[in-house]
Amino acid sequence: MKGLELSERYYRAYGQPMLESRFPALLPHLACGLIGEGSECLGYDDEISRDHDFEPGFILFLPGENVVSRRDAFLLERAYQALPDTFEGFRRKGISPVGGNRLGVRRLDAFLEEKTGRPDGVLTLKDWMTVPEQALLEVTAGRVFYDGLGTLTGVRAGLRRLPDDVRVKRLAGHLLLMGQAGQYNYGRCLRRGEHAAAASCLYRFAESAVHAAHLLEGRYVPYYKWQFRSLREIPVVAEGYSGEALSADLEALMTGPGDAGKQEAVERVAMRFAEALREFGLTDGNIDPELERAAYAVNGRVEDPGIRNLNILAAVI
Repeated sequence: MKGLELSERYYRAYGQPMLESRFPALLPHLACGLIGEGSECLGYDDEISRDHDFEPGFILFLPGENVVSRRDAFLLERAYQALPDTFEGFRRKGISPVGGNRLGVRRLDAFLEEKTGRPDGVLTLKDWMTVPEQALLEVTAGRVFYDGLGTLTGVRAGLRRLPDDVRVKRLAGHLLLMGQAGQYNYGRCLRRGEHAAAASCLYRFAESAVHAAHLLEGRYVPYYKWQFRSLREIPVVAEGYSGEALSADLEALMTGPGDAGKQEAVERVAMRFAEALREFGLTDGNIDPELERAAYAVNGRVEDPGIRNLNILAAVI
């Protein structure tokens, strides 16, 4: 059973009845669900995931103390902790030494401030430039089972996608890094006999290619260990070239033996991105396989002059 399903079934079986019977006056102000850290929020959990932070449970989000007092919060915490310890063959765990306790009663404003830097989750363009995509994904992935006032649902909707100017600026930065690392520095490092540095160049090329593919699709890139899993879900990077195909090409670059043919493989991947930029209307009718030059063309598509005129790498985090 996947973690999201386990969590919702546990909430429906025990959490919802407890809240409806014991806290009917507070219930309209609460939200419940499973969002935040953890592969289960992405639907990526498997048997290996169950070695930590996998248990029946959910998050109970509370508004500020002006609505739900400290005393009421304490009573809700006690009621949550008193819910059954086992459910459908799974046991609730105490605080884990790996990752901490992700479930239970939390103040919504504290959760949002932890993830976005803002207690209401409303970001300025400057905020958007600096909040990690992983944190934004942790707010917007997963599932909300109940949201009395719709506050959490509204915040999640507002954070679902980067503003276009920030997305394009970040894309330009990753294209620049792809060009520098893969098309320029990789070959130079090989000619100098710096094989560890050359391997680092391929890693940096691949890392930025993964980010760029997600940005073209308008998706957030997840925690690094899930980035290739997420990449394989992207249906189209360029016409006839899927995220799964890109993943295979990048894996061959990083894990294939030796260096023979890898510069040519870098150029083939770069050409597919150049094609994608034209298909997405981010460059003119010409396909420019030199990604450093294409990056500056993409940066020119940023409409806000304050963002456009920042260093091209300003949004790469």
